[in-house]
Amino acid sequence: MISTTDIFTISSQKQFEKIALKTFRYQYENNRVYQEFCNYLKTDVQKVKILEQIPFLPIQFFKSHTVVSNNNPIEVTFTSSGTTGMITSKHLVTDVSIYEESYLKAFSEFYGNIEDYVVLALLPSYLEREGSSLIHMVEDLIQRTNRPESGFYLHNHDELIKNLIELDESGQNVILIGVTYALLDLIEKQTFQLQNTIIMETGGMKGKRKEMIREELHEILCTGFGVTAIHSEYGMTELLSQAYSLGEGVFECPSWIQILVRETEDALTYVSSGKTGGINVIDLANINSCSFIATQDLGKKNPNNSFEVLGRFDNSDIRGCNLMVL
Repeated sequence: MISTTDIFTISSQKQFEKIALKTFRYQYENNRVYQEFCNYLKTDVQKVKILEQIPFLPIQFFKSHTVVSNNNPIEVTFTSSGTTGMITSKHLVTDVSIYEESYLKAFSEFYGNIEDYVVLALLPSYLEREGSSLIHMVEDLIQRTNRPESGFYLHNHDELIKNLIELDESGQNVILIGVTYALLDLIEKQTFQLQNTIIMETGGMKGKRKEMIREELHEILCTGFGVTAIHSEYGMTELLSQAYSLGEGVFECPSWIQILVRETEDALTYVSSGKTGGINVIDLANINSCSFIATQDLGKKNPNNSFEVLGRFDNSDIRGCNLMVL
């Protein structure tokens, strides 16, 4: 069994690969859905020696199957957002402390001590439903700031505007994390000239506005908030870790996550750095579910292992990856 100490103290590529291969074998043995998927691909487990040989489970299996790698009780079920009648993903988490360790270590790595910040959250579409892993994380971060000013805002924009301006002018470090459409709603009501605030968008119009390309969106947000860069968080229901962008839409991963980019037409072939393809994520914090996820996001990987998200597959199934129904 792989320990969380192994996962969260990775310091080299060689170490990452060793733990990833060990995780692959563990999940093949203990995760029935993943094992059947690998068997369908005729994977010879003993011959898997490098990351590119590991099968990546299509993310939509979280909508239709129970993806777990042990028999422990389920502590929490994280669910994806979706329109009425849409089948949502379910991530069954048997040890929520691993998720908490993952996001706390990642936040600290990218932003430092949480107690140095006031965290303001504008996440209406997430707050209005049950089971959001993002809300679980942000709620915990808010509490850990130990600041009464930190908190969630739903539709009380006037109060948020007042508090944001006062905090920023006082010199307080602030993180405003918001779903994209809500941040746009806010700057339509009030423009800002913020000096001490990080604006972090967590993606998605959630059907409230038309989708926009990142460059256009970030330009509007930079102008509206009076900041030079927009930060972003890349996470999803099916993962227990986040990557962060400190600007320009370039994401970096903590040491226990890596990205591979696959061919759009052939899910078992990979493209070179700088080429666009489908994003595969290795999230070693997913030790109790599946650490090898083929997402529906399109992106490209840079030579320094940072990556960019360029959109999503048009069709609901991942082309070349919807290989079977278990």
